Amino acid sequence: MDLLPNSAFLATKVRNTLVQYHNIGDSEWRVAKKTKDATVWRKPSEEFSGYLYKAQGVVEDVTDRIVDHIRPGPYRLDWDSLMTTMDIMETFGENCCVMRYTTAGQLWNIIAPREFVDFSYTTSYEDGLLTCGVSLDYGEVRPNFVRGFNHPCGWFCVPLKDYPSHSLLTGYIQTELRGLLPQSAVDTAMSSTLANFYSDLKKALKA
Repeated sequence: MDLLPNSAFLATKVRNTLVQYHNIGDSEWRVAKKTKDATVWRKPSEEFSGYLYKAQGVVEDVTDRIVDHIRPGPYRLDWDSLMTTMDIMETFGENCCVMRYTTAGQLWNIIAPREFVDFSYTTSYEDGLLTCGVSLDYGEVRPNFVRGFNHPCGWFCVPLKDYPSHSLLTGYIQTELRGLLPQSAVDTAMSSTLANFYSDLKKALKA
């Protein structure tokens, strides 16, 4: 297992990677799923053999409150049905930490529970915020879990210019679940999980 990285270097690197994703032209994306809450696109990932997913939808709340519900902290476990445990392992500052979390099984447990250890960083972006992260090979793997790996991922949240009480939330996710899984099952799960993320988040913010 690796030692903890230089947090300032990694924060800059993952932020710059997410900004690159945010500037990818529309023509490179293919729609994977559309619901009333969000649209999900995908394109082949340059990090691994799966897909980079992009999700986007308008959320009726201010940027700070939305990001507080997404980033590591007390809110996330309360509303995210996929996340079953979350522990902050190391803290580098107010907006920078390493967290370990576990996810529930999916698709009738074809996808068994997973464990992740992620570096997480939240910073300002334009008039809003970016919360982003990447997995680390750090800490012992818990028994009964497969250790998954998140390639650079993140959420841009910016207020709508004409409706500042509403925010445009755009996520980029590329998760390598690892273990012996049919890729089609992973792709189905990812699209649905991202669409559900928006509907669950909206319910939590209104509660």
